[in-house]
Amino acid sequence: MKINRRHFLASGLIAAGGIVAAPSTARTGAEVSPDNVVLATLLDISKCIACGACVEACREVNGHKFPRPEKPFPIMYPAKVKVADWSERQDVDDRLTPYNWLYIQTAEGEYNGRSFELHIPRRCLHCQNPPCANLCPWGAAYKDSRGIVGINDEICLGGAKCKDVCPWHIPERQTGVGLYLKLAPSFAGNGVMYKCDRCRDRVAQGETPACIEVCPEGVQSIGPRDEILAQARELAARTGGFLYGDTQNGGTNTFYVSPVPFDVLNAAVEQGPGKPHLASVGNPFVKEELLARAVYAAPLIGVVAGVLHLVRGATSEDNNE
Repeated sequence: MKINRRHFLASGLIAAGGIVAAPSTARTGAEVSPDNVVLATLLDISKCIACGACVEACREVNGHKFPRPEKPFPIMYPAKVKVADWSERQDVDDRLTPYNWLYIQTAEGEYNGRSFELHIPRRCLHCQNPPCANLCPWGAAYKDSRGIVGINDEICLGGAKCKDVCPWHIPERQTGVGLYLKLAPSFAGNGVMYKCDRCRDRVAQGETPACIEVCPEGVQSIGPRDEILAQARELAARTGGFLYGDTQNGGTNTFYVSPVPFDVLNAAVEQGPGKPHLASVGNPFVKEELLARAVYAAPLIGVVAGVLHLVRGATSEDNNE
């Protein structure tokens, strides 16, 4: 579908490697790839004019995935578990929220004696070895064969482990939706976590993610990871620029190329809740204890995910009777 710029515990006694829900060449606006090719995106931030077309397109195309919470919310125990409610603030677009999976971060400053103003589209970076998918206790977070990292809203309990282990703290929670309402509303989780899924349903149809298709400046391109990484390195070398995303967190499927070093940009951007940093990030799984944790957690995650699917199916059947 073309986009107009203006309109745009319970889960798994089913097999221990289980049923973590599977969602199931460089170009801008063309068909993307077969489902066994890992895709990556390149963002040349020197081109971004902060027009917001990508933000608007993301909202329009993904709006059917946004949460529709039930109110009043259950009272949570212990009381330190706080409600996260964005349902009355769905128009917020200057940070990441459950209703805003992409926003434009602006950096202003001086580098090499010259002033700069750069705009950076921010969203999930879709890591190659995502901590969220490796360490989610319920198996709700996953990485598919195209390298897309997503969250299964049917089994997510909103515990926010994915946000805690993400180096950029990308996922955001909405209370009052999800499976926790069917299990133990006052004790189990607190909603569902949301973030960019790189227009997974569009990509599955051979289409381009909305933010890429609608951009009037050609800021982004998408294609097989090895090709896109080669393009990113060539662009950085040719322009004397700087590359982010190739090694951060062990490597991501999102590459930024900037004319200004990223440590300078990081010092210049506003940071805080929903506003991720641009600092250097090491590979967390280099640490043996984290790697072992991920390995030993995998069978349990499969079991839990399977049980959650069963519970989800049973509650759906009950609701349909």
